[in-house]
Amino acid sequence: MYEPKQEFIERMKKLLPNEEDFEKYWEISKVRPVNSIRVNTLKISVEELKKRLEKKWKIKQPFNEFPEVFIIENELAPGELGKAIEHLLGYYYVQEISSMTSLLVLKPQPGDIFLDLCASPGSKTTQAAAMMKNSGLVIANEVSLGRIMILSTNLQRCGVTNTIITQSDGSVFFRKIKKSNMKFDKVLVDAPCSGEGTIRSSPKTLVMFSEHLIKTLSGKQKSLARNGLEALKIGGEMIYSTCTHAPEENEEIVSYLLDNFPVEIEDINLPLNTRPGIIEWNGKKYNPQVEKCVRIYPQDNNTEGFFVAKLRKIGEVEEREFGVKN
Repeated sequence: MYEPKQEFIERMKKLLPNEEDFEKYWEISKVRPVNSIRVNTLKISVEELKKRLEKKWKIKQPFNEFPEVFIIENELAPGELGKAIEHLLGYYYVQEISSMTSLLVLKPQPGDIFLDLCASPGSKTTQAAAMMKNSGLVIANEVSLGRIMILSTNLQRCGVTNTIITQSDGSVFFRKIKKSNMKFDKVLVDAPCSGEGTIRSSPKTLVMFSEHLIKTLSGKQKSLARNGLEALKIGGEMIYSTCTHAPEENEEIVSYLLDNFPVEIEDINLPLNTRPGIIEWNGKKYNPQVEKCVRIYPQDNNTEGFFVAKLRKIGEVEEREFGVKN
């Protein structure tokens, strides 16, 4: 276990002011997360895969409304999930439960035009394609060529056929989309973030923690989020999500959208213990509607940490609001 920086400890204690709550958070942060997978229903039914896997593992389905979510309750050898023949055949995707929540909330439907703005490695892209039953259209954008190779491999393994991969920086991508007049029914902005919620699976995140990094990322996230909003159809829905606890990367971004653009925030219902968004941080007050965002802490569900906000576009966005030059 890497030693946390004092600044990180102080921030988390401020977010979790109850001492017992913080201690529970810190203790579970030292433990590897549970082994969770998502059935790829493009290739196999939930029932059939469960029968196959139960021959070697003990399977738990924690959510009645999302039977495709499995927890493997056995102690597994390193790499065992990835080496299994069912994984190699694309019958399931190894995915942490909190990571699945973005799409469980957005609920893309067959026939939708869907944008995954920061798509690699493909966990949420393949999840969307399965929910859409390989119909409609998924645009999976990723800026890194190396990460695109990983994304492409996962899409092929999972039998995804309704997806086009694009390689572009977010701002460049949206200039191209704007010229094409293309609009999306659903947009996912699972933004690059400081990763504070992933220390159970990636303890090295503690070493990389930096308040300067958080502030830098916050500016980039605002740009991605507002561009995602512009790409939506009126009435379309967007998820803004991260795997960090930092309010500067979460509620601050959503508050910025609510205060400046024609968007409303929607209620989120998940079969998990969630906490409301924070309306004030370090003397900065956010739009009170950010309480409708959800925070997922590892001690509440034995998951990793996550943040989700669901937004609906209710009007056109004027070009001047984005500083777009003709």
